[in-house]
Amino acid sequence: MFDVGFWELMLIGLVALLVVGPERLPRLARTAGLWLGRGQALISQVKSDIDRELRAEELKRILEEQKKSAGLEEIMEQTSGVLKDTSRAMNEAQASDRENRQQTSKANPSTSTIAKPEAGSADHGG
Repeated sequence: MFDVGFWELMLIGLVALLVVGPERLPRLARTAGLWLGRGQALISQVKSDIDRELRAEELKRILEEQKKSAGLEEIMEQTSGVLKDTSRAMNEAQASDRENRQQTSKANPSTSTIAKPEAGSADHGG
C-alpha cells in the first residue's frame, strides 16, 4: 500500500525520538503498534465481509439459473412424454392398418393379387 523503506522508517523514528523524547517513545511505539494492528484487523474484516457478500450474490445467481433450468427440465419431460405418446399411437395405428390390410386381403383374394404388382417394381412386364 505505502512504499516505506528502511531509511524512511529511520527518519520517522528519529523525528519521533526528538519530538516525544526517549522516556515516552516506547509507550508511543506500543500504542502505534496496537493502532496499526487494529487497523489491519479492521481492513481484514471488511475484506472478508465483502468476500462473503460476493459469494452470497454468486450463490443467488446460481440458484436463479437452476430455477430457470428446472423449468427447462420440466418442458423436456413433457416433450418426452408427448413424444412417447405419439410414438405409441403411431405404432398402434400401423398395427391396426396391418390388421385391416390382412382382413381386406382375406376377404378379397383377387385384390391382393392385383395389389402385389403395384407394390413391386414396374419392371415386371405383363
